Order: sequence, then structure tokens, then C-alpha cells
Amino acid sequence: MGELQCRLAEFAAARRWGPYHTPKNLVMALSVEAAELAEIFQWLTPEESARVMDDPGTAGRVADEVADVLAYLLQFCEVLGIDAPAALEAKIERNERRFPVTESGGRVGGGVDETDGLDAARGKANRHSSE
Repeated sequence: MGELQCRLAEFAAARRWGPYHTPKNLVMALSVEAAELAEIFQWLTPEESARVMDDPGTAGRVADEVADVLAYLLQFCEVLGIDAPAALEAKIERNERRFPVTESGGRVGGGVDETDGLDAARGKANRHSSE
């Protein structure tokens, strides 16, 4: 990842984009690119979304948007001095402690009785690894 960050930094520096690559601008660009990725999936059924890479044209669009999201995320991390792999590893470790697995393979806590968000009335847990 460090090599990619260097390459992105060199690309931006060669074009004198440094003054525009502020944390605010980069996170806004990241958000826009993530929305463009989400747009591809917006009206697909779960089954259609699982097969999105079967169509070469759509697969190319998905890959391009993933690349854009990753590029802006890496540039954001570079500007703020965040070691992205280390941050992810620390987050995974926190989530493993926060959401332990029982011996039977189920989760301790955060099950169907413990809900939040709009799905609470239907009894669906609304937990994500990013919390």
C-alpha cells in the first residue's frame, strides 16, 4: 500500500495538486466516489447485485469506482499520516473483542434481541463491522 500511496503522491505533485489535497477535499471526493459505486447497485435486487461482475461492462465500472474510492482513501491517509493497514488491524481486533463468537458459532450480544436503526421493529440486528 505504501508504494501505491507514493505513486499517488507523485502523480498529484507532478500536477501541482497538493494545495487541493486537503483532508476536507479528499474526504469529500472519497464520499462522492463511494456514492458513484453505490449508484451502480442502487436498484438491483440482492440476487442481481451478487452477479454484478458477470457483465463485463458493469464489472469494469465497479472496478473503476473501487479504484477511485481506494485512491482517495489512500491519499487521505497519506495527508493525515494514517497507516491504513494498521488502523484496519486495530479495528478488527476491537471488533473481535466487542463481538466475541460463542463455541456454538453464534455471537454473544448483538443478536436478534439487540437491535438498533430502522430494522428494530422487524427484529433484525443492524450491526456492521465499521461500528
